[in-house]
Amino acid sequence: MKAAVYEGPRTVTVKDVPDAKIEHPADILVKITSTNICGSDLHMYEGRTSFETGRTLGHENLGQVVEVGKAVSKVQVGDWVVLPFNIACGFCKQCEQGLTNYCLTMQPKPDMAGAAYGFAEMGPYQGGQAELLRVPYGDFNALRLGEDAPERQLDYVMLADIFPTGYHATEMAGVKPGDQTIIYGAGPVGLMAAYSAILKGAGRVWVADHQPDRLRLAEQIGAIAINTAEQDPADVVKEATLGLGADNGCECVGYQAHVPQGNEDATLTMNGLIDTVRFTGGIGVVGVFLPQDPGGAGAQDELEAQGKVPLDFGMLWFKGQRIGTGQAPVKRYNRALRDLIAGEKAAPGFLVSHELSLDDAPSAYEHFDNRDDGWTKVVIHPGGGNGRTGAFSHHTTAELRRDARAKGVEGRSHMNKQQLEEALGR
Repeated sequence: MKAAVYEGPRTVTVKDVPDAKIEHPADILVKITSTNICGSDLHMYEGRTSFETGRTLGHENLGQVVEVGKAVSKVQVGDWVVLPFNIACGFCKQCEQGLTNYCLTMQPKPDMAGAAYGFAEMGPYQGGQAELLRVPYGDFNALRLGEDAPERQLDYVMLADIFPTGYHATEMAGVKPGDQTIIYGAGPVGLMAAYSAILKGAGRVWVADHQPDRLRLAEQIGAIAINTAEQDPADVVKEATLGLGADNGCECVGYQAHVPQGNEDATLTMNGLIDTVRFTGGIGVVGVFLPQDPGGAGAQDELEAQGKVPLDFGMLWFKGQRIGTGQAPVKRYNRALRDLIAGEKAAPGFLVSHELSLDDAPSAYEHFDNRDDGWTKVVIHPGGGNGRTGAFSHHTTAELRRDARAKGVEGRSHMNKQQLEEALGR
């Protein structure tokens, strides 16, 4: 089978690898039809982790079941499923508490917790940017989808990671109806955190970033954009809140946070949130921070390379703020979020800017890593088609949105690529 394989810093190749197969009676085998490139993939792509060469990338995966192990009783061949990036057993101490993000069974190192597809330090599992994916404990890990799955893959594939992760950030921050919420980072996870806050009924949601194309998307879903190249988020939010600050905030950037000029500063967003959020407010941190950053010494300094960030802890303590951190336990949220999508209350596929074939993965990684204008979220279709027509549109989602605005198409800001094409008659 073909797969997108990491060959070293900023080098991904598409090559033939051994076929994924059933290895345990509880496994299922999934033909991957949609798989996303995630911002976390870029940490590995850039050589900033211990990710091994020769390994397949990809932890945001959706597809159709083609084989099941003898111990599988719920999932059936032919089912459409989306797969949480967390690989969990369902029966260890952590899983029994709903902490599938810190499963003890699937992580082979006894002093570690948590496993994932194609992810550094999270077990030996291959990723899903490939034609086939082995899914351990398929009955537990696979979320089955309805009849609309083939046509709504761009929405449902977001359930593998970024939609639940953005939602998790708002849960840890304590976002509730009427709140005023600040999101640091307008990448896919930051936009999903903003979208989740809006779905929860937050009164005002600000999104801070310096990428204009991503800020435009934030505005289209009803958030207030703050361009950090021009304004200090703390000043903007305090001016709008009588000097008090936001009720809560979400960190959706991580250890490679950087100023608009490009210099990295792992403290930038965390200390910005401590300043921006009011006394006793909550902060949810889903941006990735690592205990070891092999590339950190050159990009920042030796302390950051060891995961030691000079946090403004005195002000955090003085303000009595609460911080929640860590990867999302996707299964805690994905069923409810799936039903919001099925009920047409949520359409997270609005993020998608590009749908590409598996062969295009090397170029897609390069564009996404460069933060090229309009490359907000990339979905790869290993089957050579988009699961609807078997062919790709020559228009990017950004181009379709511009055309829709020019023609006054109703609801254009929330439409995904397929919906835009249908509305424009393409």
